[in-house]
Amino acid sequence: MSDFIIGVTGGVASGKSVVTRRFEELGIVVADADVAARAAVAPGSDGLAEVVEAFGSGVLGADGGLDRAAMRQRVFGDEAARRRLESIIHPRVRIALHSACQAASGPYAIAAIPLLAEGGGRDAYPWLARILVVDVPVAAQRARLMARDGVDATLADRMIAAQATRAARLAVADDLLINDAALDALDEPIAALDRRYRALAGA
Repeated sequence: MSDFIIGVTGGVASGKSVVTRRFEELGIVVADADVAARAAVAPGSDGLAEVVEAFGSGVLGADGGLDRAAMRQRVFGDEAARRRLESIIHPRVRIALHSACQAASGPYAIAAIPLLAEGGGRDAYPWLARILVVDVPVAAQRARLMARDGVDATLADRMIAAQATRAARLAVADDLLINDAALDALDEPIAALDRRYRALAGA
């Protein structure tokens, strides 16, 4: 059982997944909000039923599951619709993450929450002992997005602008991990954070 839970967040293409994998290699359990969000609207779930009630059966695919492309189209540019969808998914995600982290073996656990700043920050996740922000300059984000997703600079900038600002993410940070260099440069700072979290969890 682990009651000492670290929230890990960061902007798109900041390297959150690489960072959480490194923690997993150190024996730390990571609960992923993206996985929890998919489970929240899995076929047959109460969450999916509520989405259909709110948005109609047109958001379902031929297999009876959520048609994510149709759902994105439905809420894109519609603030009220996006908030309605989030009000269905986010509470379920928070409960699932908290339960998974509490059940984890090890000195502490990590909740990987890409949209932590957008989703209410510490107010929405009062059970987080600390928040680690994986930070990268916007220019590096743009370059990584273009290389990773094959998009042009304009679309990359729109994807970055759709998230919380870098300043908003930094405002919720207890700890900061700068990820603007080669991946092996992460080894020592992550090892140092792991030592610190183990000590704090033990205390």
